[in-house]
Amino acid sequence: MSLPNGQKPFDCVEVRFKNSRKEFFRNSENLSLSIGDVVATQAKSGHDVGIVTLTGELVKVQMKKKKVSAEDNGLPKIYRKASQRDIDIWQKCRDKEAEIQKRAREIAISLKLEMKISDVEFQGDGSKATFYYTAEDRVDFRQLIKDMAKAFSIRIEMRQIGYRQEAQRLGGIGSCGRELCCSTWLSDFRSVSTASARYQQLALNPQKLAGQCGKLKCCLNYELDMYLDALKDFPSPDTKLQTEKGVAFCQKTDIFKETLWFSYKNEPANWHALNKKQVQEIIGLNKAKKKVASLEAYVVDIPLEEKLVFENVVGQDSLNRFDKPKRRNNKKRRNKKRRPNKNKAASKNG
Repeated sequence: MSLPNGQKPFDCVEVRFKNSRKEFFRNSENLSLSIGDVVATQAKSGHDVGIVTLTGELVKVQMKKKKVSAEDNGLPKIYRKASQRDIDIWQKCRDKEAEIQKRAREIAISLKLEMKISDVEFQGDGSKATFYYTAEDRVDFRQLIKDMAKAFSIRIEMRQIGYRQEAQRLGGIGSCGRELCCSTWLSDFRSVSTASARYQQLALNPQKLAGQCGKLKCCLNYELDMYLDALKDFPSPDTKLQTEKGVAFCQKTDIFKETLWFSYKNEPANWHALNKKQVQEIIGLNKAKKKVASLEAYVVDIPLEEKLVFENVVGQDSLNRFDKPKRRNNKKRRNKKRRPNKNKAASKNG
């Protein structure tokens, strides 16, 4: 889309590096860049190589979202479009990362450091490598840096990340069968607590609620607001109903069907389904120091859902047709048993 007359294109672009790491750079040379171009960018020392992922006015929107000022003079610059020599050096460094990561882990184990080196990222010119690690406590890795600098002959930078950031960098497939949200589209990590699972009436099973990072799944927050809105005018699960037959306790709630199940104190196994409005009506009577006769007068009939049964409309064979025993073999066995008896009878007659 062409810009209006007299308006200059936005001079900042978004560049992606390894594992979806994105940064903003200023196009001070007014290069004609488009999405997918490989560029050489400014680094603290030397240069780095990345891929342009966003240009134009959309970069301004992303910078505002990430709280990065477009007028900041300290933004790094884009030097040039990457030459073939830059790309060759960059690719050569990327090929060495797995081997160096393995060697770095061996050095850390020999020094008995309680840390996990999860990823290695080389700078585009191959002069520096950043080692990302996770650890429970503070780690003294001064000797580790000395040993790695001697073994690899490069400048070393150690950067500690959390377990969620580690899963974001490495990626993977979640229990839903899709790629991890943190490695595809999720840009920030909101805190997730067990209260999110309680509001949604989920079983507090750590194996099901935890993601690949070992923390609670980020998707527990996706529908939380909807549940909180539905719970605003919903009776509390600790509600007790006073009846002439006895005190009734809440056993189960269904927020979206607006149904609550109560049982008497003396009959905990016998549940009675009540509507939300009926429960609120009984609560109002109890506040006025009045008791209802019983819960049976308010019971709601919940229709049972019909289960779909497979119908063989195409004339297909049964799936368990091979499970039926074969009768022919039994007949053969019976015939074999009868033959020797006939021979004995013939010998007697002879």
